[in-house]
Amino acid sequence: MYRIGIDVGGTNTDAVIMQGDKILIGVKSPTTADVMSGVVESLKKVLLETGIDNADITAVMIGTTHFTNAVVERRSLSNTAAVRLCLPAAQCLPPMVDWPEDIKEAVGGHYWMADGGNEFDGREISPLNEDQLHKIANEIGTLGIDSVALCSVFSPVNDEMEKAAAEIMRKRLPNASFTLSSEIGRLGILERENAAIMNASLRKLSAHTVGAIGEALKSINLNCPYYITQNDGTLMSAKFVQEYPVLTFASGPTNSMRGASFLTGEKNAIVIDVGGTSTDVGALVNGFPRPASTSVDVGGVRTNFRMPDVYSIALGGGSIVQGDDPIAVGPRSVGFRIHEQGLLFGGDTLTATDVAVGLGIANIGDPEPAKKLGQDKLLTIKALIDEMIVNASERMRVSADEIPILAVGGGSILIPDRVGGLTVIKPEHFSVANAVGAAIGQISGEVDRIFSLASITREEALETARKEATGKAIAAGARPESIELLDQEDVPLAYLPGNATRIRLKVVGDLDG
Repeated sequence: MYRIGIDVGGTNTDAVIMQGDKILIGVKSPTTADVMSGVVESLKKVLLETGIDNADITAVMIGTTHFTNAVVERRSLSNTAAVRLCLPAAQCLPPMVDWPEDIKEAVGGHYWMADGGNEFDGREISPLNEDQLHKIANEIGTLGIDSVALCSVFSPVNDEMEKAAAEIMRKRLPNASFTLSSEIGRLGILERENAAIMNASLRKLSAHTVGAIGEALKSINLNCPYYITQNDGTLMSAKFVQEYPVLTFASGPTNSMRGASFLTGEKNAIVIDVGGTSTDVGALVNGFPRPASTSVDVGGVRTNFRMPDVYSIALGGGSIVQGDDPIAVGPRSVGFRIHEQGLLFGGDTLTATDVAVGLGIANIGDPEPAKKLGQDKLLTIKALIDEMIVNASERMRVSADEIPILAVGGGSILIPDRVGGLTVIKPEHFSVANAVGAAIGQISGEVDRIFSLASITREEALETARKEATGKAIAAGARPESIELLDQEDVPLAYLPGNATRIRLKVVGDLDG
């Protein structure tokens, strides 16, 4: 049986077919403006070239930048109502206080504050006011808003108020979707609230996108289950991604890092993924991306949900080279139009790929137009590109250990043989590592709970959490014998009675079947 991995980038849509651990074929197609036709084209290519019957495909895994791009480009975002449960506290910094004006305007900028919330020790700030919530719900309905983000003070300690408020407001807003901040973010009310608002604003786009993916697969008679990759290297069902689209943020770089680890067998390394528009640099720890330890900026908005630690620069195969003194590489890129605009394909725009071809580093298209610029100029531009890559990789190193650099992505022809004194490994199928990372995605199960250690030991609490997370992973489609612990966080809560501790635990397993 076979599975297909797809990664939709800004320039190319990559696809691979895998049978077990064997990669049968990998192809690249230009990403299309409507995205889905590019996905269909890639699917048709891999099926046609392998001759595999559609009925033998057991699953399709898709990684997409669709939702990240929507935030960055301020498009396709829904008007969203932000409701904070906090009064009479936490009023001085209202919701979206630190948002750039353009994205605040894109989501409507509507917010309300209501009674509720908890102190850091779990005590109520004030009880919920049902009449107040009904009034807010009526105002939201009058504005025609059907996407609501609920955030309660210290809801990661106690999420009951968020759940109760959602039930109360649903009576007046039966067709609205509700995002609860406790289900997405962590401690830190502004960042957690930001993540919830962003998630709520993407719900309609998510429903449309997931539906379009399903239709695209049906159009070529692929009736198998399909999954969307999330930013920890695991998979989400179609239903789950409709509820939590923000969890796909940075899934592209994550797929590349997981794919690089699979292709090389390296578990601890720096990964440099050079696409057509940008270069993403991340660190592998035990085969998974190193998570960011601080709040993460997405489109100018600070959030605190789980994200990989990735540093991105505006350097790709399609980056436009301009000027003579000084010479600038990027940030603008021809993107998926490189086949029309790049010198090597008969266009009139000098790109980073043209430089590599002109120097004989890569054998693509016609090198003569680039060679006419002269060897000295090409070498000067290449030295600038090398400097950008070295600086980016050094930012991700946390020690002087001699770990390898894994070079992947179609634009990785730009990466020199050594980067900052570290050896560069460029594996077979390097250009479609992101699609490989999607194809090998696993199923996860996660628990985030507060346990009282008054009656049980810490080890018993951890075991209970692990069993619960394992059950969730199996229910989501993971093979029981393949499940292993991915991440575990145990934080004693000295301010709560009963010797309380907060356990956040995640397990992963291979997709069953």
